[in-house]
Amino acid sequence: MDTPDVGIPEQLARRMSMAEQHEYLRTRLTRRRALVSAGAFAGAGLLAGCTPGTASRSQPAGGAPSPATSRFPGSALAPFGRHLAFGADPMTQMRISWQVPSAVRRPYVRVGLTPWSLSRRIEADLRDLHTPGVEGQRAALDQYYLHAALDGLRPGTTYYYGVGHEGFDPADKKHHGTVARFRTAPAHPEKFVFTAFGDQGVTPDALANDKALLGRGPAFHLHAGDICYADGTGHGEKSDIYDPAAWDLFLKQTETVAGSVPWMVTTGNHDMEAWYSPNGYGGQSARWALPENGFDARRAPGVYSFVYGNVGIVALDANDVSYEIPANLGYSDGRQTAWLDRRLGELRERTDFVVVFFHHCAYSTSTHASDGGVRDTWVPLFAKHQVDLVINGHNHVYERTDAIRGGAVGRRVPVGASTDPTRDGIVYVTAGGAGKSLYAFPDGVKDSHEKKVRDRESVETFHWTQAKRRKRDTVEWSRVRYTGYSFLSVEAEAGASPRLTVSALTQDGERIDHFEVRRGK
Repeated sequence: MDTPDVGIPEQLARRMSMAEQHEYLRTRLTRRRALVSAGAFAGAGLLAGCTPGTASRSQPAGGAPSPATSRFPGSALAPFGRHLAFGADPMTQMRISWQVPSAVRRPYVRVGLTPWSLSRRIEADLRDLHTPGVEGQRAALDQYYLHAALDGLRPGTTYYYGVGHEGFDPADKKHHGTVARFRTAPAHPEKFVFTAFGDQGVTPDALANDKALLGRGPAFHLHAGDICYADGTGHGEKSDIYDPAAWDLFLKQTETVAGSVPWMVTTGNHDMEAWYSPNGYGGQSARWALPENGFDARRAPGVYSFVYGNVGIVALDANDVSYEIPANLGYSDGRQTAWLDRRLGELRERTDFVVVFFHHCAYSTSTHASDGGVRDTWVPLFAKHQVDLVINGHNHVYERTDAIRGGAVGRRVPVGASTDPTRDGIVYVTAGGAGKSLYAFPDGVKDSHEKKVRDRESVETFHWTQAKRRKRDTVEWSRVRYTGYSFLSVEAEAGASPRLTVSALTQDGERIDHFEVRRGK
């Protein structure tokens, strides 16, 4: 049975934080619970013991079955939507996640060094989400996500795995086609490739991008937020249009890549799903198992870091500092920024390169332009620690800056050039052409990329202020622009002369930009 319409009036929602909106809806649902059957919300984190940042319930493997367990035999419940993620140490830790259409008993992963000998068995946790229905908008939906933590792996080793539960054994010959593989990070730095983009969704172009990036053989992939667009509005409000079933389609679409390539995500504005927890990240906590080494893994699952080879990667949640979309502005009380300062300093000491990725743009001229909150809070830290590359999404285009130092051009970086962050400043890349409908650049500003260079002296754009107003800018740092579907491919080399070779490729694999990052040349 669906619930009555319990959304917040739009004018009221715009004045409320995510936490205030969550409490408003929780209160209204509590008052109206007599209108629905007592079982309608069974297991729903929204009402039953929900704590900040948590919207799921873990069922211990082998524990007593929930009522949903007895609906179907385990043999009829095929796993789908597999996606990998590193633990805090990519050399020895992997997290395997997947989905089932109903609750199951004794979920697990089988893993081994060959596809025909999956001898090691690791129990998995079941995390379920209940999304209540809204009259005239959506039906209620229960979703079931499973996660297994693999620790103590060998560095630089290929493993084969299969996921299962009571009644569905991936070791059975009839399920052999479901076995996949992954590779841990090497013990010593060596050449590797990683890919990145943001703003994907469920579209034919998103699928084409997935196929193209898989051809690059990436060691891992970075997803800079706005993952599937289940929340199609992206304001972080209870009045947003929300379809949780979009996640089922997305995870099926992405499994062809994410089942073998660690899919490292962070949060965008469309990933604040206000139904599940005060800051809107309860859904993400249920669906993803990411490194738990950020400032608060429970409240901010999209904030973490890891080291692969000679590159340190930092994932951030820019909703915390966004002036444009302030639903979660300041929710970490500065803890994320303090953690970032410490972590950048640590990575600078132990790696050749530091790459940071998050959603809202620090420097872009397209539809959403630049977020002043990111600039005010984080850009000074990037400069302090001489970050080598910053990757954003949010604007559904490809745009790449010159090296920026002190808010201006530190050094022009045309297509094919080399830059040194210790001298020139930092290059910022907007890689938001993953699959959703494309944006445009300001009137009269044309694409300029490897196939057709149109250099401009300046571009008229704006940035968002703390008052949520647009302040006009005339900028000279917009060097490469492309209004097509694309992704980023980065090749890292170690040794006596380490470097990052950064390329932008279309969904057809055609190169539209490339440049090189070297330190202290």
